[in-house]
Amino acid sequence: MNRHIRAGIMMAGLVSVASCQTMETTRGGEVGVDRRQQATFLTPSAPEVDAAARQQYAEIIAEARKAGTLNRDTRQVERVRNITQRLIPHTKVFRDDAPGWQWEVNVLSSDQINAWCMPGGKMAVYTGIIDKLELTDAELAAIMGHEIAHALREHARERMGRQQTAGIGLAVVEILSGVRLGNLGGTLANAMFVLPNSRENEQEGDRIGVELAARAGYDPRAAITLWQKMTAQGGGQPPQWLSTHPSHQTRISDLETYAERVMPLYRQATAAR
Repeated sequence: MNRHIRAGIMMAGLVSVASCQTMETTRGGEVGVDRRQQATFLTPSAPEVDAAARQQYAEIIAEARKAGTLNRDTRQVERVRNITQRLIPHTKVFRDDAPGWQWEVNVLSSDQINAWCMPGGKMAVYTGIIDKLELTDAELAAIMGHEIAHALREHARERMGRQQTAGIGLAVVEILSGVRLGNLGGTLANAMFVLPNSRENEQEGDRIGVELAARAGYDPRAAITLWQKMTAQGGGQPPQWLSTHPSHQTRISDLETYAERVMPLYRQATAAR
């Protein structure tokens, strides 16, 4: 048998075996996020990932404190934390353990338009995204809900398993074929095994995020205006099939659909306040 064919069969077999497991992280919620999440024999355990996240977060916060970029504006910090505290109780809709996580959120002074939530509820919002986009509370809730969703779904842990499997598969092809694929092989592995999952992750984050915001009494349609603002920031974007994020047009269209789906939850929440 041709060694190139043999290498392809070997890689396909490896990916098939590695992908046959699933992990259940969340319930679907009103938005119905119920994709069967893949786990491989290389996927680290949730406690391992959470411990690594706590350590990394502590290092980031320590560095920010040393640099004088940690929580410089007390009113801004209070605003971010108040919004987060309204969102956290509603994580129970998706998983029972989440409200009891050791949640922490800080504001980092940086021009970056960014925010994130590590596994286990360790969060950061950058001043750049608040100031440059002139965010309303509802838009900020959309961002925080989206980032919290990544932690709820354990996207980082899922992605780590996929990346490890893709790396081994590439190594097998190179060994059996005798051809060094280099950057081209890395790009192919990413496009096949990593990036499509990342686009799914972003979509799941958007959908869960609007539901969390709606349940907390924030207008879920703010997620749409948020991404309109992001689009207005300009800058090039790679083709959707080779990107870790959906295109702006795709994202806004999906948000319109799911924001409307959770509007009854928003109306119920605001009526109860």
